[in-house]
Amino acid sequence: MPKQVIIQGSIETVEIIETPIPTPREKDVVIKVIVSGTNPKDWKYPLWKNMPLNSGDDIAGIVHSVGKDVYEFKPGDRVAGFHECLTANGSFAEYAVAPDWMTFHLPHHISFEESATVPTAALTAAIAMYADMKLPTPLDMTERGEGGKKVPFLVYGVTSAVGAYAAKFARLSGFNPIIGVAGRAGDLARTLADYVVDYRKGEDALVASVEEILAKEGLGTKAPYVFDAVSENGSLEATVRFLDPNGGTVSTMLPPQLFAKDGKNFKYPDGVKAFNSGVPRVFATHKDFGYLWSRYIARLLEDGRMKPHPYEVVAGGLNGVLRGLKNLKDGKASAVKYVYRIEDTRNIAIGFQDVDGNTVAKPARDPSNRGHHKFRNFPLPPEE
Repeated sequence: MPKQVIIQGSIETVEIIETPIPTPREKDVVIKVIVSGTNPKDWKYPLWKNMPLNSGDDIAGIVHSVGKDVYEFKPGDRVAGFHECLTANGSFAEYAVAPDWMTFHLPHHISFEESATVPTAALTAAIAMYADMKLPTPLDMTERGEGGKKVPFLVYGVTSAVGAYAAKFARLSGFNPIIGVAGRAGDLARTLADYVVDYRKGEDALVASVEEILAKEGLGTKAPYVFDAVSENGSLEATVRFLDPNGGTVSTMLPPQLFAKDGKNFKYPDGVKAFNSGVPRVFATHKDFGYLWSRYIARLLEDGRMKPHPYEVVAGGLNGVLRGLKNLKDGKASAVKYVYRIEDTRNIAIGFQDVDGNTVAKPARDPSNRGHHKFRNFPLPPEE
């Protein structure tokens, strides 16, 4: 019987369970998972909510079956899919489920590993930039033709998967220059941005560098558009200093009230439009957006205008899921997205396991932890 991995709230153990191949509902696509991607939320949600969960959402594989109302896909199709967050049958499994509107065909030259880097990160960037910030899309390039006015775009965390896709979209939308804030992954950053600023030099030096770049380009000293792909550990405080207070627009991936150093008192100037952007809306209020953009992203991949994010294969298939998530949690991933090849799973035992694959006793539930994590009120999806 097929297996899947349930991440425990401690992020110290997982439970390997057997479940039947899912039966698709009307609009479901059941996918035999070839490669699963990972994202920071995959460890954050179980930990913050103390919720055992198959938290993987990035699926790349082969269609196994489809619901009765699905018309675009058939068994045997190569696809990528975005599993609905916080629901059953996630991607850390041999079979996973995605809604048909969040599933897209893979270009022939795009591998399953590359595909697994796309759904969550690329669609998060897209919904932030084009649904929230209301930026011109690549389809609106006539508004930014040759000789057009320079409009800068700054991405804090440009080498994260979300930040990298944001920089790629910004390039396609005609923004110039693109300023990327990065750390140890400077080589990748320089392929994405026209200017790269190292946040490790400190907040004052970071702000001064950004303002110097803008002035050098004849664009004043304040950035009109900021995409904060980090939204914690000081990024919120830094970006508000160089964001244009009179008409600037910013998107954050995490809510400032929870992740700013002084969340209760943090606020953007009255002249700033600020959005905490959340991709789970593509399963509810923004289904049409998800449908259109997942297919448009496939087109961009097919014709080479967009490249997938770099990836690193975590050894062991499903056996390696916990190790990958712990490495993400510990900040060991740099400029890569971890992916798992499901066929690499070997001799996986049913029951609870630690990070080394050792069988352990069922963890005792700690009543004192339930509902007491400092980020327990993280909105899922972010509040409108």
